[in-house]
Amino acid sequence: MSVDFKEYGRKMDKTLEHLDEEFGAVRAGRANPKVLDRITVEYYGSETPLNGVANISSPDARTLVIQPWDASLLKEVQKAILSSDLGINPQNDGRVIRLTFPQLTEERRKELTKQVKKYAEDAKVAMRNIRRDGMDYVKKLKKNSEITEDDQKKAEKDLQDLLDKYIKKVDDSLAAKEKELMAI
Repeated sequence: MSVDFKEYGRKMDKTLEHLDEEFGAVRAGRANPKVLDRITVEYYGSETPLNGVANISSPDARTLVIQPWDASLLKEVQKAILSSDLGINPQNDGRVIRLTFPQLTEERRKELTKQVKKYAEDAKVAMRNIRRDGMDYVKKLKKNSEITEDDQKKAEKDLQDLLDKYIKKVDDSLAAKEKELMAI
C-alpha cells in the first residue's frame, strides 16, 4: 500500500502562494500595485480594500496612480496611505492620488533583502511542519499495522523528496526576489 501525500502537497502549495504574496508586497524600486493590497479604506461604514474602491494604474516604472470611483473618497485614501507602512507621501490633485516611489538606497535594499530572507525561512519552517505532520501520520499507520515497515520507509522518503522539491522552489523564488531588489 502506498501513502497518499496529495494533501501535504496542497498545503505546501498554499505556503508557496503565501510566500509569493509576501514577496509581492515588498516594494523593489518599481511601482507595483500589489504593495497597496494590504491597505483598506472606510467606505460606507466598512473597511474595504483599496483596489475595491479605486482604479490603480502604473503609468511608468516609478509611479502609481489611484483614481477612486467615488471622488469623496480621495481624502480617506490619502489618509489610509499615510497611516500605512509604505513610507510614501501621496500627492492629491483633487481627482487622483499619485504615489512616486523613490530610488531605493543600498541600505534599504539590504533591509528588504533581510526581510524577504525571513519570509522565505518562515515558509521553509511551515513546510517542515507539514512534513512532520506527514511523518506522524505515516508512523500512526505503521503503529496500527496498516502499512509495512518497507512502506513506512518509502513513504518517509517520498515525504522528504516532496519537501526538498518545495524547498528548492522557495530558494528559487527567494533568489529571484533578491535579484530584483538588488537591481538598480
